[in-house]
Amino acid sequence: MGFKVLIAEFLHETNTFNVYKTGLSAFEASLFLIGDDTIAPLEGTNTGIAGCLDCAREFGWSMTHAVTAHAGPSGLVTTGAFEKIAGLILDAARAGPFDGVLLPLHGAMVPEFCEDGEGELLQRLRGVIGPDIPIAITLDLHANVTVQMCELAQIIVSYKTYPHIDMREAACHAGSVLQRTMLGEISPRTLRVHRPMLAEANGGRTDVGPMIERFDCARAYEAEVDVFAVSINAGFEGSDIAEVGPTVLVTCQGDNATHQAFAETIADDIWQRRAEVINTFHTVDEAAQIAADFVYAGAPLMIADYADNPGGGAYGDSTALLGALLESGVANSCFGPLIDREAASLLHKHREGETVTMDIGGKTDPRFGGGPLTVTGKILRLSDGVCVGDGPMKRGQEMNFGPTGVMQVDGIDILVVSEPVQMYDQQQFRAFGIDPGAKTIVGLKSMQHFRAAFEPIAGKVIVCDSGALCTPDVTKLPYRNVPRPLYPLDTDMVL
Repeated sequence: MGFKVLIAEFLHETNTFNVYKTGLSAFEASLFLIGDDTIAPLEGTNTGIAGCLDCAREFGWSMTHAVTAHAGPSGLVTTGAFEKIAGLILDAARAGPFDGVLLPLHGAMVPEFCEDGEGELLQRLRGVIGPDIPIAITLDLHANVTVQMCELAQIIVSYKTYPHIDMREAACHAGSVLQRTMLGEISPRTLRVHRPMLAEANGGRTDVGPMIERFDCARAYEAEVDVFAVSINAGFEGSDIAEVGPTVLVTCQGDNATHQAFAETIADDIWQRRAEVINTFHTVDEAAQIAADFVYAGAPLMIADYADNPGGGAYGDSTALLGALLESGVANSCFGPLIDREAASLLHKHREGETVTMDIGGKTDPRFGGGPLTVTGKILRLSDGVCVGDGPMKRGQEMNFGPTGVMQVDGIDILVVSEPVQMYDQQQFRAFGIDPGAKTIVGLKSMQHFRAAFEPIAGKVIVCDSGALCTPDVTKLPYRNVPRPLYPLDTDMVL
């Protein structure tokens, strides 16, 4: 009989500037699975739970699944939602005993009542299982990793890719270290090094730039004796908390000084290259002009509205880029998702083929990305908003935009949706009758994850700053809780 292992997945990236709190209904609308019999559909997917299933099969674990709970990035997690989901995990732990725990987490969850959701969960879990049972966790590359997380979880493995195509792989990695720990072969701990920055200069991009070399160094160091995982976390600047920012973690045993020195070297590089920004952030007018001048040659121009990324907790209803594209007169184009539950509901009161005039977008906070646009367009498609991904990040996974409509306005097919989900996968257009590869211009709301599925079909990719809530100009955000001085809020600071 193999070891008894408790698993659970609790994922939320909290943008504390977002006015919408994240209640239990947000998790239920995204992914909320309780018990052992619910997770079979996740087998083989790019998820932490799929990695847990891989480990159980490989190592012969007797595995208990408490809960899998995901909600899209948004505002503070309500106390009620946190207590419900954490309670399911703690109840499962009390039903033990267990030899180990494997938890795919995010690392940037902020509940209403504290700044460190993952640390709070781990502290409560330690209160149930005691100090000695090994806990392995996985974290998003954009985790704000706290001291408490490292003290309470002996094993931490973060994703090494952005777009995140290694969620399953990270859980397998963490599970293999957990197995060796339960066998008594190793006694790991996790060291943490931090720099006073909101985030790594390029948000942790791993397709280009300095993170490629850093992760090469990390993988090489993982091959050393007594080193079990090296994680480089870019941090998440959307969380206004004391322990914000990039960290380097080494899960290891043996000589602390050597491991610490290695982590300091990577962290120093992040600090020294803090001003080396790769992206060129166009204004919406500049992006629209590039679109107007673009000549289609079999592959579209992709314009990513970086600042209105629902995947970073932005509202997804900014109209600045869409308005500029309409003004520029581009044709054979598409744009989405525009998150406007009210507009989607109004579309569903009509039929496909009808022409309607209505206000879309800009209703949450016009200060961030512009106010509503009044448009007249033909309804091309009405849908429940459900689709199944087929790209590198979301293959085989169901996504749900909620009530959805496509309306064609002056040559642009606009995808109007109800639920805040960023553009990960071509099926998020194709399932609703839009073929992005056949369009001249594709406007979408995402920072980086879109690249995994859309860059292969793109003739050119540009990004823009629409002034929405995830604007790269962080000086526009009202930080109150972060420590000062902090780069880039204080550009003249020195270590």
